[in-house]
Amino acid sequence: MDTHDLVATSERRQQHVERVLTSFFSDSHYRARALGAPYAALWQTLERNASGGKLFRPRMVMAAYEALGGTDLDAAAHVGAAFELLHTALIVHDDVIDRDFVRRGNPNVSGSYRDIATTAGIPLPIAEHRGMSVAVIAGDLALFNSYRMLDRSGAEGVVRTRLHDIFDEAMFVSAAGELYDVDFSIRAEPPTVDEIVDMERLKTAGYSFEGPLQAGAVLAGASGEAVHALGRYGRSIGIAYQIVDDLLGVFGDEGDTGKTTMGDLREGKRTVLLAHAVTQPGWAAVETLFGSPELTPEGADRIRSVLEEGGSRRFAEALARDFANRAWEALVTDALPEAVRQEFQPVVASVLGRVR
Repeated sequence: MDTHDLVATSERRQQHVERVLTSFFSDSHYRARALGAPYAALWQTLERNASGGKLFRPRMVMAAYEALGGTDLDAAAHVGAAFELLHTALIVHDDVIDRDFVRRGNPNVSGSYRDIATTAGIPLPIAEHRGMSVAVIAGDLALFNSYRMLDRSGAEGVVRTRLHDIFDEAMFVSAAGELYDVDFSIRAEPPTVDEIVDMERLKTAGYSFEGPLQAGAVLAGASGEAVHALGRYGRSIGIAYQIVDDLLGVFGDEGDTGKTTMGDLREGKRTVLLAHAVTQPGWAAVETLFGSPELTPEGADRIRSVLEEGGSRRFAEALARDFANRAWEALVTDALPEAVRQEFQPVVASVLGRVR
């Protein structure tokens, strides 16, 4: 499949999922209006926060489904939309945990309702509490409806049960990963590289890669061996992706990534980069700068120099390549047809290409 065909296929899948989500939100708006304007406004805010992304998880579902011979694209789009609603729920709640009021450069649910309150003259601490309270409600709505969306796929019997089990596992391990991430932020000693990798596998790889790929395979009627192989692939490529994202969060081009390269350093984000850096003698020189809300561009450059000179950047890049290679190895099995390797080889190449 050439580049033009890949782009066309990706756009087709995305449009199919967008139609499902548009229909869902249209129905929800209609129901909400009957309960009053404030509730209708909340659904509009939730839809805005669920829109504008790349629909990466639904496209994973549909890619696995079609590569394994599935033909009911409406069913696959509903399963994909379920994972997108789950993603929406998790990021809305994650922003509450992190006390973030902005996402993708715009006010998130918390920020939107905080701003409404401050405009009305409510003091900032109370306005922020209102914003986060509404975000909890919005996240709950997205989470509950993600399960309803799964049922709307039309899957029945054993397939429906297996889809529920995959979805349940994705949510179950993501909650564990979020808990460990929260604990890392208050622990006296920094987490190890292995602890960071485990956290990222649980928090992100499970529901972003492993679960969607396995769900697409189950919906297509694939063998247990094929579902297992795609799960192994998803786990490894998900970890690789997250390590690369953490690298780009510090060393990336802001014009390409769309996010600042100082945010993670100011926040003191626990990543593989940090876990390696704290074991190096040069880290002591910048330790007080890392995680400082007052971090300046000059201070950020000093931290980057230490990460470079101490080998932390090279270490993280090598680890990302290692997990990307593990992902490819998981696909090299007789349990999967060649179409699956053709479908997902570009994903592996993309990860490797993002690492210097």
